Amino acid sequence: MTAWWKSGTIYQIYPRSFQDSDGDGVGDLKGIEARLDHLVALGVDAVWISPIFPSPMRDFGYDVADYCGIDPRFGTLADFDDLLAAAHARGLKLLLDFVPNHSSTDHPWFQESRASRDNPKRDWYIWRDPAADGGPPNNWISDFGGSAWEYDATTGQYYYHAFLKEQADLNWRNPDLRAAMMDALRFWFDRGVDGFRIDVLWHMVKHADFPDNPANPAYLPDMGAMHSVLQLHSTDQPEVHAIAAEMRAIADSYDGDRVLIGEIYLPVERLMQYYGLDAPEVHLPFNFQLIDAPWHARQLAQLIADYEAALPPGGWPNWVLGNHDRPRIATRVGEAQARVAVVLLLTLRGTPTIYYGDELALTDVAIPPDEVQDPRELREPGLGLGRDPVRTPMPWNASDNAGFSTAEPWLPLNPDWPTRNVAAQAADPGSMLALHRDLLALRRKHAALAVGDFRLIEAEGDVLAYERRHDGERIVIALNLGDTPQRFALPPGAILLTTAPARDPDTLAPNAAVILLATR
Repeated sequence: MTAWWKSGTIYQIYPRSFQDSDGDGVGDLKGIEARLDHLVALGVDAVWISPIFPSPMRDFGYDVADYCGIDPRFGTLADFDDLLAAAHARGLKLLLDFVPNHSSTDHPWFQESRASRDNPKRDWYIWRDPAADGGPPNNWISDFGGSAWEYDATTGQYYYHAFLKEQADLNWRNPDLRAAMMDALRFWFDRGVDGFRIDVLWHMVKHADFPDNPANPAYLPDMGAMHSVLQLHSTDQPEVHAIAAEMRAIADSYDGDRVLIGEIYLPVERLMQYYGLDAPEVHLPFNFQLIDAPWHARQLAQLIADYEAALPPGGWPNWVLGNHDRPRIATRVGEAQARVAVVLLLTLRGTPTIYYGDELALTDVAIPPDEVQDPRELREPGLGLGRDPVRTPMPWNASDNAGFSTAEPWLPLNPDWPTRNVAAQAADPGSMLALHRDLLALRRKHAALAVGDFRLIEAEGDVLAYERRHDGERIVIALNLGDTPQRFALPPGAILLTTAPARDPDTLAPNAAVILLATR
């Protein structure tokens, strides 16, 4: 029997922005529970919720102060148990966001670690003596700009933080820390969680000798300071694979096909190693290529072919168009091509992940300077690196605050929320929401789209075409990634879905996607 995470579709929720139930302008667990029927109607199989653990929210939950609790802003453990039960009752799986690279400096572990050099938890974090000149131990740069080292006067050493100075990196070379974090995974698995997305998995182990990272010869200031060096020694170290394998062994010890998904921004050949070297690692190393790829048919065809060819034996592919850190697909390619993009996402071989709001073709929302929340934008303003524009509240209807909250939302809504919302699109059979529902229904009806084999079909110009086959069923997908008509001869068969009917059977209309059940 095929594991659910191979045939299923995952939906990412940024919990602060999905639904507020208590009138504070911030989404919460009861709000998510109240909106589960939207996900059922959409047709997804699993929900991944960004971090909900206790946190001072300096990086909005990615600075964890307790790995086995729920932040009061989101609710209680009882609220979580209710949400999990409600999701399971609807046939939905629920995944949490595990943040193992770093904790909040408010975490009791770090408070102990910084208390003295001989504290039992000192080595749970990464401490180093100053350099000879008294400065940071090496040239490593935080992903949010500035040195990745923070001096702590209490003990006269620096601690390492790959992100904010309030997010101290954990020392995974310490066996006691490693055991404590594995226990945190078990805590949630024991509660019935169906899996985890693992945050910045490739960051978790650093070179034992902490050498300087090499300078990046291609660096330009508008890239952000983190790119001034190549993260050769501060990420993707060989020892991380044994840790991922241990996490996988824990997941596999539970029933129900629990799944691990790794956040890993690496070239394809290095990404593939996270499926497992000496032992199985994460089930799905996130494949982010469609987020950055040039939106051109020939380049995408080559990208897809290269990715498929690189997969190790037994490795299952996966695809995403966006997430809580990157610009939305409708911003990157426009709404017309965003419709083509979702057909691509939901018909390629592999597990797709949909980011909340993309089913409405939400675009990035301009955030006034005095309303910026994201620490990355606050630290490196004006470079376009801020993430607030893709984290704005979900517009549900045309009522006050788009039905998201009875209070002013924590971030501004999309300006067109009175017309671009779930209720409006649910009533429009030609809407982006309707397209998502139709595509997900086709994936459920036709196994070829969910688990079938994949083969590119030769095409020219702006056409990207491929077929999916399973148990004698052949489905052809043809996409026009341009805004002019393109010649492409579809085989005989029945049209299952089209976004823009063509007048000529051998022509794809501009910005069109066609799914055809071939008769031969």
